[in-house]
Amino acid sequence: MRIRLRTLVAATGALALSLVSGCAQRGAAGSSPGTVTYWLWDANQLPAYQACAKGFERENPGQKVRITQLGWSDYWTKLTAGFIAGTQPDVFTDHIQNFGQYADLRVLEPLDDLGIEDSDYQPGLAANWVGKDGHRYGAPKDWDTVALFYDAKMAKDAGLTAEQLNSLSWNPKDGGTFEKAIARLTIDRDGRRGDEPGFDRNNVKVYGLATNGGGFGDGQTQWSTFAASTGWSYLDKPRWGTKYQYDSKTFQSVIRWYFGLAKKGYMPELSDYNVQSNQANTQVAAGKAATAFDGAWMISTYAGFKGRDIRTAVTPAGPTGKRATMMNGLADSVTRASENKAGAKKWVAYLASDKCQKVVGRHGVVFPATRAGTEAAVAAYRKKGIDVSSFTEPVADKRNFRTFSYPIASYSADMTALMTPAMEDIYGNGKPVSSLDETNDQINLILSQ
Repeated sequence: MRIRLRTLVAATGALALSLVSGCAQRGAAGSSPGTVTYWLWDANQLPAYQACAKGFERENPGQKVRITQLGWSDYWTKLTAGFIAGTQPDVFTDHIQNFGQYADLRVLEPLDDLGIEDSDYQPGLAANWVGKDGHRYGAPKDWDTVALFYDAKMAKDAGLTAEQLNSLSWNPKDGGTFEKAIARLTIDRDGRRGDEPGFDRNNVKVYGLATNGGGFGDGQTQWSTFAASTGWSYLDKPRWGTKYQYDSKTFQSVIRWYFGLAKKGYMPELSDYNVQSNQANTQVAAGKAATAFDGAWMISTYAGFKGRDIRTAVTPAGPTGKRATMMNGLADSVTRASENKAGAKKWVAYLASDKCQKVVGRHGVVFPATRAGTEAAVAAYRKKGIDVSSFTEPVADKRNFRTFSYPIASYSADMTALMTPAMEDIYGNGKPVSSLDETNDQINLILSQ
């Protein structure tokens, strides 16, 4: 799950103050020389890591792994509180969104001695977890890309084939064949489609494209695939950039077009979106939307919708001629205050090895970071009758696809805090995209400190 948590911004501020006053140095909760405490948030992955823990304990007599699984919202709140109170775990699943902030606050233990090599993992995953100081703070865990989930019956009724949906293109002027397909899939209350005369955009029964909200500052499952397919990048450098580029006219033209789909009636308004009860997958499950951009971590969720045949297509090609998708990846990090660093590092090294990653892959819930782990996951999905090529093809085909990372920079929580209302104002309140110029200046001012 990749839902954003606004309260993390305030919590991170409290964490910074506490670290300055030296209040977070008492050691990990429940740690001991023979125990490694490990936190993760995804309940679907818990059985896989419990299996890995058994393998680790067999290979390391005297070491025990105690796993705690928390829901996404509770996870980051309790982790940040743990850093403040000295009750953090020895090891935790880290998200690239928070990595920059935690690295700057020096709550992570360097992992340079683990022998992590970029070539052992899918391209780019290992390099993303090296801080500005040149030290490694995360061991690659898994990865995900974004694809277009669609209801096969709705597509067939609209006269759209799988081949057509996998061959879509777009541009910010008229939306290209992608917008035509979305319009065709949209149906109003009287049964008229979005590309037919008399279509009523104010009374829509089925939207062509589900909404996942405003997209915060990264737009992972919203607008990022379109923006990146124009050649645009979040920052002036791939990692640890010094300037965000939300003031780009190219970027703003993408945002104007993307949120404009709601004005045309092809995508729900922001007011219809709810992070708890009405996300994109919920809209597709209820038959209220025919398609949705979503991540690989949602494959099993969409496949489990009763009475619906949900399939996937690659993202549409953009003005550069390439298709684009964010390639995000989680990592395992060791806390600086851990009292069992030796055991914690051994556990992290095991988590990042083929031994564990192939076990995780065979559970068929995520794509592990190593190539062998990925192959095991693809085989596991195949056994379930699920085709995951829309997610794996972008990683293998660099000629026709651009993969890019979540923006890696300092003060990422502050960036999210500023961009969230800015994007919602554009999407929900009709504020001009040029307003992003001021927001971009504010973010870059913070980043220059």
